[in-house]
Amino acid sequence: MSVNPTVESFLKDVTDHKLTILRDDGLYRHVRLSRPDSNVMRFDLVTWPGYLAYAGDMGDFVFSRLADMFEFFRSRPGTLDVNHSYWAEKIQATDKGSGHTRFDVDRFCSVVNEYRLGWIREAARNGKLTKTERRELWNAVDDDVLSKACDGEYPALNAANEFYFQTQRAAGRHDLSYQFDDFLEHDFASCTFRFLWCCYAIAWGIQQYDAAKEKTIST
Repeated sequence: MSVNPTVESFLKDVTDHKLTILRDDGLYRHVRLSRPDSNVMRFDLVTWPGYLAYAGDMGDFVFSRLADMFEFFRSRPGTLDVNHSYWAEKIQATDKGSGHTRFDVDRFCSVVNEYRLGWIREAARNGKLTKTERRELWNAVDDDVLSKACDGEYPALNAANEFYFQTQRAAGRHDLSYQFDDFLEHDFASCTFRFLWCCYAIAWGIQQYDAAKEKTIST
């Protein structure tokens, strides 16, 4: 699993980027940030009333929220205030290659384990399952569900949805069963690496634009 970009790693990626203002007409803007003579991690920001389009080497996205979208994405000076999840809600068009969300394997495994630990602890506390039965239940979750976590969203969710464990009790003792009730009500989506990177790029790109404008005014 890839490590998500951080402010530090992003700033390292754009160390050599330079700003080019291609259009600057009120809310109609087109700015480009790129390394000289290279398209690697190059990106363009284009605005018109109510919209901002991000296009570049790391993806393509269109957002809508305020008339001036630079105002919406603008960070406090000296920071990169990026609210990835909130910004994702403002997407009108997402990258056709990888979109802006992915199936979060870590989140999936965490929720599965929350269910499993709850079952085991309750069974131990109330004496519902023997130690051997608790071990069998624990291993069944490993074998039937967690083993599918890295196979993709559909196989993983299907494995959890179809999971059914039943104890085999002696005569006179009721069998007990376990399954992941309401499992699909959980959200297993998280932002992609590329979208996270692009969010930093938008905030940083606007800072470069603001700095250039301020420099022009002061000269």
